[in-house]
Parts: sequence; structure tokens; C-alpha cells
Amino acid sequence: MPTKNPRLNIVIEPKLYSLLSKLASSKGLSLSLFSRDLIKEALEVREDIYWQEVALKRDKNLSRSKSLSHKDIWK
Repeated sequence: MPTKNPRLNIVIEPKLYSLLSKLASSKGLSLSLFSRDLIKEALEVREDIYWQEVALKRDKNLSRSKSLSHKDIWK
């Protein structure tokens, strides 16, 4: 069945392929769907790391004297 979703071909080591295949099988998923889900999960982790770095950078430059209190914001 044709799909409109883009396809991705990757080259991986035999040991990694075997592990992915076993894990996918244990979850009852195809290798493709299992790999897709792992990629999504990895991207979410990367996004979290990025936003954490942004927050830490902002926190270093935060001027407590110029910031508004919770009470002032939610009047």
C-alpha cells in the first residue's frame, strides 16, 4: 500500500539491527514503527535539553530587582 509519508533509509551495525528487531518483536511492532517511535522519543529528549539550556541561560541573566512577582503578574 503506497504511503504519503516520506521514507528514510539508514545504515546501522548488525548488532544494533538485531537489538532493534528483537525489541520491536517483543512489543508486537514492525521494525519500522518501533524505529519511528524511538526517533520521536529521542527528538523529544533533544527538545527538552534545548529548552533547559535556554532556561538556564535566561536564569543566569535574570535581574531579580527588575522582575515582577507572581502576585503582580496575576492581579
